[in-house]
Amino acid sequence: MASKSKILIIGGTGYIGKFIVEASAKAGHPTFVFVRESTLAGASRAQVIDKFKCLGVNFVIGDLYNYESLVQAIKQVDVVISTIARVQLADQDKIIAAIKQAGNVKRFFPSEFGTDVDRAHAVEPAKTAFARKAKIRRDVEAEGIPYTYVSSNLFAGSYLANFSQFGATAPPTDRVVILGDGNPEAIYVKEDDIATYTIKAVDDPRTLNKIIYIRPSGNIYSFNDLVSLWEKKIGKTLERIYVPEEQLLKNIQEAAVPVNMVLAILHSAFVKGDQTNFEIEPPFGVEATELYPDIKYTTVDEYLSQLV
Repeated sequence: MASKSKILIIGGTGYIGKFIVEASAKAGHPTFVFVRESTLAGASRAQVIDKFKCLGVNFVIGDLYNYESLVQAIKQVDVVISTIARVQLADQDKIIAAIKQAGNVKRFFPSEFGTDVDRAHAVEPAKTAFARKAKIRRDVEAEGIPYTYVSSNLFAGSYLANFSQFGATAPPTDRVVILGDGNPEAIYVKEDDIATYTIKAVDDPRTLNKIIYIRPSGNIYSFNDLVSLWEKKIGKTLERIYVPEEQLLKNIQEAAVPVNMVLAILHSAFVKGDQTNFEIEPPFGVEATELYPDIKYTTVDEYLSQLV
């Protein structure tokens, strides 16, 4: 059996990064995390770092803005996965340059983990954020770097756990705000499932130079159907407050950072239906649950049952 690829995760202590690091280590890949010395020694990420140590993760000291440290880290591995935060998306050009110089990387996963930015109809400020991701895609392709883009859609922990209700820490029990008419379908995926599918794709030739869409059939819901499912679970009818698209667009324009960004992302998913309004076609994409039917993912139904 061929040995498993050595994987470097850049941004591994971040929100989705820590799930991917854990999935990589548990799957038996030699796993490396690119981390600043201050992060490794600091208190803010101590719990995450300790968990990584228990999993046998290798720490590579460096900084995204220290080019030589980036090149040296990349030379140690076969695959690079970027999970850096939105504010650093454009700085992935440094990773691309370092991969090109190192010359040994057989696959690069840029920081995506959301809507397919090449097929979205977002308004500002999400439009600009999506455009940054799209530019990184074009730069990767122009340099001839082998890639996989992960379109994981909505993080369940961020958008399902509180039904995308601002300021809420739990699902609604009295009333719920619905953006648009509530009919377009969106996709919710638990974070550790996203990580599992991502790592499965690393050594799979079927995902090379493709977008892998995580689109489980049990996780595709319109907002209206999502609320109906929740109502059945709690045995209560919620007051539904609909926000027309015109009002939502006005709210986005008037909102401060980062609320305007979140609202614009929700507009793309819940009003434009950007996660489900196209078919996945073989020339550009593959679907994760079809490639890996053996993986037991958490359905929306199961996720909500844990919240009752």
